[in-house]
Amino acid sequence: MLQESMNYPSTQFATSRQMGIYEPFRQVGVWRETFSGGNGSNIGASTIVEVDSGLENKIGFGSHESMGPSGNDQESNRSADKVQRRLEQNREAARKSRMRKKAYVQQLETSRLKLAQLELELDRTRKQVAYGGSSFVGSHMGYNGIVNSGITTFELEYGHWVEEQHRQNIELRNALQEHATEIELRLLVDGGLNHYATLFRMKADAAKADIFYLLSGIWRTSVERYFHWIGGFRPSELLNILEPQLEPLTDPQRLDFYNLRQSSQQAEDALSQGMDKLQQTLAKTLEADQIWSGETYGLAAALEKFEALESFVSQADHLRQQTLQQMSRILTIHQAARGLLALGEYFQRLRALSSLWTARPREPTESYAS
Repeated sequence: MLQESMNYPSTQFATSRQMGIYEPFRQVGVWRETFSGGNGSNIGASTIVEVDSGLENKIGFGSHESMGPSGNDQESNRSADKVQRRLEQNREAARKSRMRKKAYVQQLETSRLKLAQLELELDRTRKQVAYGGSSFVGSHMGYNGIVNSGITTFELEYGHWVEEQHRQNIELRNALQEHATEIELRLLVDGGLNHYATLFRMKADAAKADIFYLLSGIWRTSVERYFHWIGGFRPSELLNILEPQLEPLTDPQRLDFYNLRQSSQQAEDALSQGMDKLQQTLAKTLEADQIWSGETYGLAAALEKFEALESFVSQADHLRQQTLQQMSRILTIHQAARGLLALGEYFQRLRALSSLWTARPREPTESYAS
């Protein structure tokens, strides 16, 4: 009877194991058989620890399974990754589209500049033909038909200089629109100032080749020649044009700007008076009878005075360069970049206006038969 009662729980738990109940319940049945057999004193701690660790493993395994990601979470993560990839693709496509648009605008600007140059060269050729009569007498060709290589070189270099200035204007405009750093703006400003210094060196070489060519301004467009002063622009006039573009200015900046404009104006007046006095002296020299009476010292004196014109052009260019450098020192780097851009766009508008003036429609002139 006792043996049957001891075997009954074992049979019951065997059936439970077949039903999928946890293993610890079978171990409970084993304990019950052991206690019933009177061997309770022989139960070791290792048996209890073994059962406890098995139970913890089962419970821990179940808890880890319950903490794992569900199917809905995985599907949500995949959807989020897909949306993120799509956003990155859209941003990359928008960036490439902006780059293509910028390149297209730059190409249009370059093409427009080349077209304007061709129109100016055509206008210059027509004027040269008109001034030279039936024979072609270019600005770089003397009356004896000898080509002045120095002037030819200057005209080619000046054409490249204008193209480079246009490219720098685009870089400055893009840098200001994209809020470039001060270091990047400093590099562009220094490059712009050096570009004007290159022009002054080119003009110095051209003045040695033919000072009257440089003073006449024939290398510039028709509208630019209207504002021509001793081989270039008046610094004080450019300061008047640029100051409104540089606002807001601080009070010390406005005072320095005023002083710079005043000193530039005084230097311009002194150079203009010197040019007028030289012109009067040359006129008196040419009126002297000894020049036409076969004596040569009068002609030599006149040639010496002509050589003095190079000094006036050199001083005028030095004044222009000093004005640009002083202006950049007065302004912040951001203001200096805006000033150089405004200066370049001002010259560009003058050249564009010349092209429009040259290409304007004209009424046909009526000819009357005699």
